[in-house]
Amino acid sequence: MTSITTTGRAGRPQRRSAWRRRDAATGYAFVAPAVIGAIAFVIVPLGAVIWYSLHEWNVLANTFTFVGPQNYQDMLSDGALHDSLIASLWFSLGVVVLNITLSLFLAVLLNQHLPGTTLFRVLFFTPVVVSLVAWTIVWGFLLQADNGINGFLAEFGITGPNWLRNNVTAMISVIVVQVFKNVGLNMVLFLSALQSVPEEIQEAARLDGAGAWRRFFSITLPMISPTMLLVAILTVVGSLEAFALIDVLTDGGPGTSTTVLVFYLYRQAFEFNQFGYASAISVLLFVIVLALTLLQWQTRKRWVFHES
Repeated sequence: MTSITTTGRAGRPQRRSAWRRRDAATGYAFVAPAVIGAIAFVIVPLGAVIWYSLHEWNVLANTFTFVGPQNYQDMLSDGALHDSLIASLWFSLGVVVLNITLSLFLAVLLNQHLPGTTLFRVLFFTPVVVSLVAWTIVWGFLLQADNGINGFLAEFGITGPNWLRNNVTAMISVIVVQVFKNVGLNMVLFLSALQSVPEEIQEAARLDGAGAWRRFFSITLPMISPTMLLVAILTVVGSLEAFALIDVLTDGGPGTSTTVLVFYLYRQAFEFNQFGYASAISVLLFVIVLALTLLQWQTRKRWVFHES
């Protein structure tokens, strides 16, 4: 009897160890697809781009020569690259400010449960699911010098500008087109956050005499700040990755006024066949996106509700 009891007690740690191994294997099996995907589609391509950036690679000449940091040194004296960085700055700044402001405003309106909000929501969300190229082509017709918007203005005796052939109006045009393409998505995110704000808190503030603006800035904004952080990160990254919009509407022009960094990268690679230099620009773009994302993530503790 004693031997049976001893054997039973000795078997329990073995069973616990087997359960732990089984649980660990199950956990590894669940995370394996994500890890494999990250390695195959993020880490390996990033490593390859860094390796290519250290070479002078001309596909047409079939040359692949190691040049070390030369491509990065060339970027310091590349005036066209500096112009593309400035264009990217203005484009991203305009898209981020206008997109977040407009999407939050629309979400607040929709949250009032006014008549026609369903139709209103559909109208602003439809561009999100429309093909980007199709959306851009339509806007290309609307922004022509003598048709579309200018044709409508001419009915009232107003002469519209040549939207896509002027440096300032071309940048404003691509910003507006980009904003209207994606504002519906951010609007839905903000609307979901607004609907999760407890009505009890709003009612208590109302009874204490807080006006609509005071309730919005003191209660609503802090409670939807996590969603605002998400929207800000997505919008900043999306604005820095804009390519098809620029390619179809302005081709980087007039001059280089709308040649953002991604479009300049594309030209270096596929028009000038300088894949090594284009890879170095890709690394620069990655560093910029990473730095801005980390900056927003680190500053969240100062303004995001429940962060400390």
